[in-house]
Amino acid sequence: MAPRAYWKGYLRLSLVSCPIALFPATSEREKVSFNQINKETGHRIRYRKVDAESGEEVPAENIIKGYEVAKGEYVEITDEELESVALESTKTIDIDEFVPRDEIDELYNIRPYYIGPDGKVGQDAFVVIRNIIEQMKMVAIGRVVLTSREHVIAITPRDKGLMGTLLRFPYEVRDAGEFFDDIPNVKLTKDMMDLARHIVETKTGHFQPEQFEDHYEHALKELIEKKAKGEKIEVPQVRPTGQVINLMDALRRSVQAEKQSAGARPARAKKTRKHEGQKEMLLPIQGKKQARAENGKASRGQAKHRKAG
Repeated sequence: MAPRAYWKGYLRLSLVSCPIALFPATSEREKVSFNQINKETGHRIRYRKVDAESGEEVPAENIIKGYEVAKGEYVEITDEELESVALESTKTIDIDEFVPRDEIDELYNIRPYYIGPDGKVGQDAFVVIRNIIEQMKMVAIGRVVLTSREHVIAITPRDKGLMGTLLRFPYEVRDAGEFFDDIPNVKLTKDMMDLARHIVETKTGHFQPEQFEDHYEHALKELIEKKAKGEKIEVPQVRPTGQVINLMDALRRSVQAEKQSAGARPARAKKTRKHEGQKEMLLPIQGKKQARAENGKASRGQAKHRKAG
């Protein structure tokens, strides 16, 4: 079943236009979500809209929009009045300009949408717009109205279609100086930077999102399954985190830990680490053949240390 479009309208470049549909490019439906329930009855909690003064429930037909201009004083705005400020971008994404991709600060990105042609009519125009954006290696900037608000949207090629990313307005972005101005200019020694660089190099890999794992989500599902089976849940004790007393000492210990971690990995993991990125440390399993296995690992580990040194 084809996904349902979030928005339908037209994409226009000067006098060239085509019908399009927007689809959310991301989803959180698979994430675990909870309902609020009454502890005594087990019934779900309902939310009702009530008058803040009288506490009485207000029927939907009596609820209107209002903007607070002073404490307890509101200006009422009707749906008809809102329609008077309707913008053309409610049904059309007009491409206003093209900008280099590297000029768009990631801080302005909100959320991505897939953009595809809506029906067979206008597919040629859609492909023309998509291809010219790709060939020019630029980002198309337009405007679109979603949920009654106008947004700036950055449009780029994506496979055979387009991807539109909603952008924040300048007034929505906070000045970084508010948070970073108090950070002191610290003088770092070459030894510190060399150790830090070595740690980074041992963890260097490639961006492979298919290997991302939501450990908390898995733990939540496991918890729910155990509770559903009536199993007792043991709350783990919080392990104290070690305090960093000396930065140089912490860097040296980190390098040593990375070497030990690399020595504990199977041979196959060593060969693929360059291409697959840092893996989780694999600990040796206790067993009858432990002595022989440890002797083999020790000789390989010593050879690796000599080579690294």
